[in-house]
Amino acid sequence: MLSSRFTLLLSSIVAAIGIAEAGFIDAAATKGVAYDFIVVGGGNAGNVVANRLSENPQTKVLVLEAGPKLSPGGPFDWNYTTTAQTGLGGRSIPYPRGHVLGGSSSTNYLLYTRGSSEDYDRYASVTGDQGWSWNSMQQYFRKNEKFTPPQDGHNITGQFDPAVHGFNGINSVSLSGFPSPTDGRVMNASAELGGDFKFNLDYNSGSELGLGWIQLTIGGGMRSSSSSAYLAPSFLARPNLHVVVGAEVSRVIKTGVKNGLPTFNSVEFRSDNEVTIGTLIQLTASKEVILSAGSVGTPHILLNSGIGDTQALTAAGVTPLVDLPDVGENLSDHPFGVAAFTVSSNNTIDTLNDNAVLMNQAMQQWETEKTGPLVNSVATHLMFMRLNGSVLGSNPDPAPGPNSPHYELLVADGIPVPPLPTEGNFIAGGAVVLNPTSRGSVKLRTSNPFDAPIIDPALLKTDFDRVVMREAIKSIKKFYAASAWAGYVMAPTGGLEHAVDDASIDEYNRNTTQTIFHPVGTASMSAKGANGGVVDPDLRVKKVGGLRVVDASVIPFIPSAHPQAAVYVFGERASDLIKATYPQ
Repeated sequence: MLSSRFTLLLSSIVAAIGIAEAGFIDAAATKGVAYDFIVVGGGNAGNVVANRLSENPQTKVLVLEAGPKLSPGGPFDWNYTTTAQTGLGGRSIPYPRGHVLGGSSSTNYLLYTRGSSEDYDRYASVTGDQGWSWNSMQQYFRKNEKFTPPQDGHNITGQFDPAVHGFNGINSVSLSGFPSPTDGRVMNASAELGGDFKFNLDYNSGSELGLGWIQLTIGGGMRSSSSSAYLAPSFLARPNLHVVVGAEVSRVIKTGVKNGLPTFNSVEFRSDNEVTIGTLIQLTASKEVILSAGSVGTPHILLNSGIGDTQALTAAGVTPLVDLPDVGENLSDHPFGVAAFTVSSNNTIDTLNDNAVLMNQAMQQWETEKTGPLVNSVATHLMFMRLNGSVLGSNPDPAPGPNSPHYELLVADGIPVPPLPTEGNFIAGGAVVLNPTSRGSVKLRTSNPFDAPIIDPALLKTDFDRVVMREAIKSIKKFYAASAWAGYVMAPTGGLEHAVDDASIDEYNRNTTQTIFHPVGTASMSAKGANGGVVDPDLRVKKVGGLRVVDASVIPFIPSAHPQAAVYVFGERASDLIKATYPQ
């Protein structure tokens, strides 16, 4: 059984969006339509680009989304699994990716974290484009964000810094809309411990370190996703914006040569529409095809199109057309672990989760009033922390700068994510390795473009990542050992009780670590003219024309954050870059 808040996350996929029918067309209806831009993937970034490009009524935009619109019981996940992970004791784990309009913004845990200012300054440095710097990107954070009061209307003074937020954007952001019974203890523990646990008024200021109140992509007690925000009914009413769902793209197709470069202005896809099912359809964009299929989908499409490492493509049975060895490489993801403790109270989300009557009451309250415990996500507070110098030692620091965290802790008043205990009450800390040194890959499994790729996120593969996860678990233990928790936190559980030294903590992490599903980097941007990388700083695919990538795959280093905020602003800036390429 899923936790109450996780149930909300799934329920709100349907209830929060309420997409109108305007703008949706069948695949067959695209025949004969002259599109300027074809956006492959209606996820975080793709819907941003579609919205912004279609602001010009003379620009015709088509979105092809492999997943469905939103309906109860729909297939919302691609159901990927990883290769056996050496850092996880040889386990192969599920690898969730949103298979639905809105992509993973329709299925994620709603957390809104921008990252460190040093993340973006590093992007600017490695690409040679200061437009990706923290200061330059502020306009796009404001353009994206619509900060709204929490649903319960509580006084939020001292819980965030309004000076660093946007209030007139498209995507709703808010604080938790229902109080947690442990909020006071969390703040008291922060004050008691100080140091790494010190209070941070707003970790979205670019200075993350410390503990702060959680911020979420929620408005009015409901999920705010790229589809509910950027494809809202008023935008879908634009006659120059079309959306086809159930349209799975197999390849981009070479259409000619321009300025000495092969151009890829056409896409091939199959549709689940009853009229076109089983038929491969080809469409051409007069200006550009924009790949926004995510860090798994985008490299998969590029590789199936013959764009990638020549030798690997040949071995997979795909005719190589453009030699770009880094396609599908540099996969970086956030390993995620949980440390749980029994508590003396029954006022945790576990009680709600275990009691069908209480759950139904909470669901009814949320469905009718959009209030109550289900307006929150899986955590109440976040902490961003660095390794101390003695632990970091002489190892190169993978963080983007000295003021950026190595790991994140999530505070939850119960065990918020599966697997869930069948009885008892708990408090938990989630641990996230924010700047992993491990790098994985996405590769072709076969030459059939509709076969799932081989996904290796390389979780906890390096010694450094294992050390960071170990220290994160130690920090959770330290936090819950503060006197603020006296009489409340009772004992570690779920195997944590046996994790008493470095070796046993490492064993615990091998057996329990999962992913928090934040893959980036598989079509990384690099400086123009650089030997490595997949796209230039303007996100055009290297060595080709007519093709751009706008999604998390272009981010060369994983941000010190849950990446949805970063992907939104990448989409916003990309839209401006594209508009500047085709001035009216």
